Amino acid sequence: MYNWRQAFSDLNYIFREELRTIIRDKGVIIFFFLVPIGYPLLYTFIYTNEVVRDVPIAVVDDCRSAQSREYLRHLDSSPDVHIISYCANMSEAKSLIKHRDAYGAVHIPRDFSEKLNRGEQVYVGAYADMSGMLYYKSVLTANTNVSLAMNASIKVERAGGTTAEQDKVAEHPIEYEEVSLYNPQNGFATFLIPAVLMLIIQQTLLLGVGMAAGTAREKNAFRNLVPVERHHRGLLRIVMGKGAAYLLVYIPLSVYVLAVVPHLFHLNQIGNPWDVAFFVLPFLIACIAFSMTVSAFVRHREMCIMLIVFTSVPLLFISGLSWPGSAVPPVWKAISYIFPSTFGINGFVAINNMGATLGDVQHDWYMLWAQAGIYVITTCAVYKASILRARQRVIEMWKKL
Repeated sequence: MYNWRQAFSDLNYIFREELRTIIRDKGVIIFFFLVPIGYPLLYTFIYTNEVVRDVPIAVVDDCRSAQSREYLRHLDSSPDVHIISYCANMSEAKSLIKHRDAYGAVHIPRDFSEKLNRGEQVYVGAYADMSGMLYYKSVLTANTNVSLAMNASIKVERAGGTTAEQDKVAEHPIEYEEVSLYNPQNGFATFLIPAVLMLIIQQTLLLGVGMAAGTAREKNAFRNLVPVERHHRGLLRIVMGKGAAYLLVYIPLSVYVLAVVPHLFHLNQIGNPWDVAFFVLPFLIACIAFSMTVSAFVRHREMCIMLIVFTSVPLLFISGLSWPGSAVPPVWKAISYIFPSTFGINGFVAINNMGATLGDVQHDWYMLWAQAGIYVITTCAVYKASILRARQRVIEMWKKL
């Protein structure tokens, strides 16, 4: 007959021992508490402005007419760019870009006013530092808006003798309304930070659990992951006891990272909190089980740090958010399915930022539960192998005595 009392006693012992390890290990404390608390604040604070404003640009006005000055005046008054220098030629403007004093340049040709007065098309050169895509967007947007506004004004002047309503139609024969769905600020932080926050949870769990595993090996005389003693019996007891300790720590941390931090920085949060909670639960379980599986291969505490350094940035790209999933190569797409962050990021963004329900993201939700189940099985397998090796070492030691 199965001894349930003994099973719960062992489970409770392993749970309490793992909590003691977490509290006593300075390395684990750093990655389980300090990093999840401080890093989201630091990362979010960097993108507080949401959008890039007042990008410094240089201008070359070869026309020097009233119309060219009007164009540049409108350009400088736009929120996207700020003119810092009026250069004599393009070589001087390109030198400013090369030395990063400016991130773009605008060239108005000598025949700018002449062609406009003759009713001919004229070209304005807009140059931008393409090593920074956001600079390019600001320079392009500012020039597009100014040219459209001046085009409309020129059309009205040439029409002549028209009513205000006719002028309005002449300016904009086709009017459109721009509606920013799910990101009303058009902000970079609203776009990127939710994905980063989910990745922080996964990566700090990997670091913390890996650190704890390295500590367990270093403290054990035989460098075993699981000590050979009477309470550590039964794979599920060991896995559930350790996993419950990590889950207890990360439930409040997840509330802080995914709810409190976005609220502090006024990021978009329109999802149902209960849908977010029910979605994050399998994500946490999958991350914990995945971390425990990986930790079985950690022989030294430093190994997990190297692992995280090499995986954090690629995981953000292959998740399909910061770079379109359709553009991710099939091989990397397949590799991304190994990590809980892939489904966690996409599902969380859909619920939190787009107002989706749990039913709308059921594919990601089911995949997280599937990952949780698979990684619990793999954790049991690697822990069983570790226990068998530990017992074999003990037997060999006793034979030598």
